[in-house]
Amino acid sequence: NCPQFVVAFHAVLRAGAVVVPVNPMNKADELEHYIQNSAARVAIASSDIAGEMARAATTLGPGNTLEHLVVFDLADALPESSATGLPPLWQAWLPLRHPLPDFPAGAVHRWADLQAGAALPRPLQARGDDLALLPYTSGTTGAAKGCMHTHRTLMHNVLAAGPWLDMRAGDAVLIVVPMFHITGLVMGMLASIRHGCRLVVLPRWDRHVAAEAIARFRITHWPNIPTMVIDLLGGDDID
Repeated sequence: NCPQFVVAFHAVLRAGAVVVPVNPMNKADELEHYIQNSAARVAIASSDIAGEMARAATTLGPGNTLEHLVVFDLADALPESSATGLPPLWQAWLPLRHPLPDFPAGAVHRWADLQAGAALPRPLQARGDDLALLPYTSGTTGAAKGCMHTHRTLMHNVLAAGPWLDMRAGDAVLIVVPMFHITGLVMGMLASIRHGCRLVVLPRWDRHVAAEAIARFRITHWPNIPTMVIDLLGGDDID
């Protein structure tokens, strides 16, 4: 979960392409399947996981793999003063910057360089029944399978979230469930943006950071899973 994900998601759709959200903890052998099965040609990845993406693409070989790899640093979205206040487990990866990976299968681009180019998008051509999103199942019983979502189906769920969850402009939504998963993506990120809410994004779960965010930003909505609630309320070290 990071601001770059929000920007990249909307940029891909604006370009008329399809978003294939992927668990950042996946390794090269898992990523190979996603790349080949979806016929992906462009990947956008944070620098700490870009190496796995490059290895997966290189293994697949020409004609079956990525042509472009766009890399950003998670630290680019952090205030300079925030690094010292991060939980110990986050300090080992969140503020770090990594070199660009070797990518003989295609071209590597820095996110910042592409932004600096100020390229203008072509006229919008996507329509409601065009494919927009291809998230993959967990692959519990076999190879992970892509779930096809059109612009129309996404918009239906996003609009319905307003009256269903009583989302209003000015509300604050804590988004810590993964945005690569349909819950965090639709009921968290997209619904919040559509209904004028403030996104409070945590990259990973930490009960103390979550509690501080709830109090500091006066969170009104929090899409979550039961284990998060149990963890948050289960200790006596949070006021």
